[in-house]
Amino acid sequence: MAVDIEWIETKLAAARTRLILDKPFLGALVLRLPMVTANPEWCPTTATDARKLYYNPEYIADLSLDQTQFMLAHEALHCALSHFARRRHRNKHRWDLACDYAINPLLIEDGLEPPPTARIMPMYLGMTAEEIYPLIDENDQTGTLDQHLYDRDNESGGGRQEQKSNQAAHDTDQQQGHRPENGTGDPDDDSGGEHPLDQQSDDGEDKGGEPIRNKNRDGEQEGETDDTHPDEGDPAPNPLSPEERATLEVQWQQRLAGAARQAKQSGKLGGTLARLIEHLLQPQLPWRMLLARYMTAMARDDFSYMRPSRRECDAILPSLKSSQIDIAVAIDTSGSIKAGEIEEFLSEIAALKGQIRTRITLLPCDSRLAPGAPWIIEPWEDFDLPESLTGGGGTDFRPVLEWIEDNGIQPELLVYFTDAGGPFPEKAPNYPVIWLVKGKGKTPWGQRIQLN
Repeated sequence: MAVDIEWIETKLAAARTRLILDKPFLGALVLRLPMVTANPEWCPTTATDARKLYYNPEYIADLSLDQTQFMLAHEALHCALSHFARRRHRNKHRWDLACDYAINPLLIEDGLEPPPTARIMPMYLGMTAEEIYPLIDENDQTGTLDQHLYDRDNESGGGRQEQKSNQAAHDTDQQQGHRPENGTGDPDDDSGGEHPLDQQSDDGEDKGGEPIRNKNRDGEQEGETDDTHPDEGDPAPNPLSPEERATLEVQWQQRLAGAARQAKQSGKLGGTLARLIEHLLQPQLPWRMLLARYMTAMARDDFSYMRPSRRECDAILPSLKSSQIDIAVAIDTSGSIKAGEIEEFLSEIAALKGQIRTRITLLPCDSRLAPGAPWIIEPWEDFDLPESLTGGGGTDFRPVLEWIEDNGIQPELLVYFTDAGGPFPEKAPNYPVIWLVKGKGKTPWGQRIQLN
């Protein structure tokens, strides 16, 4: 069934205009993405490579105007949140799912209507893709709503696997019953059959959109037409090179900051989306660096007159004193914390212990202290995890602090590794507490450091 491309382009332009008027933050981001038609063979819904937004005309034709706004905003947020630059070592499919799960609840909370095939996980609202990723089952083969073309697991087969995954997510019967006899775009254009709605110039942020003209088979420029069609064999766009990824990350961060600033000035940016953007725009330090900085400051060598210097002179000079610090380390051993995560946390504590004279009291706990706890590790001893740690139950933070109080211990610091999903004591103790939190759980007091 042929699709009226002019009508599709008008529909996309109307959806974008409504976003600009009603959701200026999202509209400003969508305005930065040139929209081009894609070959239905590799793009069953929509896609982005952080350079452009690709769409299947038949898919857009089946959406309402509200659902079309959702898809445009969905692609723009992938780019604005730099999902294309944050995957690192993670599995591509799980990362793509985590990115979708991070975006969809934000858009729904902002009042946008998702298409029927969108996977919505309300419990992930406000969480970053890094926080969601470990919560997704390794064998989860759920298809993503769109295609993320900015990278692939391997150059030869990763793109094809992603196409299959996204094709499964789309309505198969609808695809088979409405397969277009002809698409749109040009057979020899390297952009994958582009027929753009507009083109955003990357040479200057303020130049606005410029049309892309199609090329004929001899490479000559032609005027824009509505009757050009993509070749069935046109490939998907190539993934980003490292240089492109770095450049686009800076560009999209600037666009994110600019769009957020303008939307706040007009009073049209709030809720979870505003808080998440504010968090992403703040300079971030790894939790290891924050913990090391805190512990090093506590154990810093200092001068003291308690033992005067033995240097012979007329004045009494202070001596350099190196003090030992006592730290309590609590580990949440409930079922939500994996053994590998505990080992990673303990290895970091062990590394810091090797640099600082530290006496550690180890307190594993789920809803109660583990049998055999506590374990005391002196400064001269290696920090080894006990051979077996029982746990897997619920989470309760009160047993650890009650044990410390009942035994008359006054640690200089309590470090608690947890997902923050349990009851807390009503009052904060009279010693500092650092919560290393996996997930989005909140803490009523103490210093919270997010584990990403």
